Amino acid sequence: MATDASAATAAAPPRWDRKMQQRLAHGEAAALGELYDRFASLVHTLAHRVLGDEAGADRVTREVFGHVWEHPGEFDPREGSLRSWIAGLTHRQAVERLRQSQSDGAATPDEIEEKVRAASAAARADYIVTSMPAPLRAALDLAYLRRLDYRRAAAHLGVTEDEARRRLRLGLQLLSTAHPGPRAVAPPARGGTL
Repeated sequence: MATDASAATAAAPPRWDRKMQQRLAHGEAAALGELYDRFASLVHTLAHRVLGDEAGADRVTREVFGHVWEHPGEFDPREGSLRSWIAGLTHRQAVERLRQSQSDGAATPDEIEEKVRAASAAARADYIVTSMPAPLRAALDLAYLRRLDYRRAAAHLGVTEDEARRRLRLGLQLLSTAHPGPRAVAPPARGGTL
């Protein structure tokens, strides 16, 4: 019976998320300020990663927080965290902006979709890295940004070599989920040659 109770507790949304949603629903401007302070960097970084444009990322950031302020009831705590919901809003808004900006140019629909796919994978990777546990993020930072092997990373982190390898492996497994996988290639037309 204890297992069922702990599973229910684990599935319950964080208290802060529920409270924040209630405060926003009541029109508490301070709640929006607090939410902005907590998530503006995440929103701007994700939008910039998709758009590659500072002004566009600023615009998406304003739009996302405007949407959250106007529609706090859209957040469903049973479906995930407030952070995840905001990241999803950001991604959708940035991708929509990217599609609009690309469709005005000379890019083909396939080129636009390829750019959207690449930007989405990069944004997912950024989100995964920023939301992974600090020990995994620190190990990845040492190994990939600072170019330390797992032995030197272990020494720097003050953990065993096995623990450093475990952290790197878990971090890489999480990052691998950002890439959507190989694209399906259309089969050649009937009667065509290879």
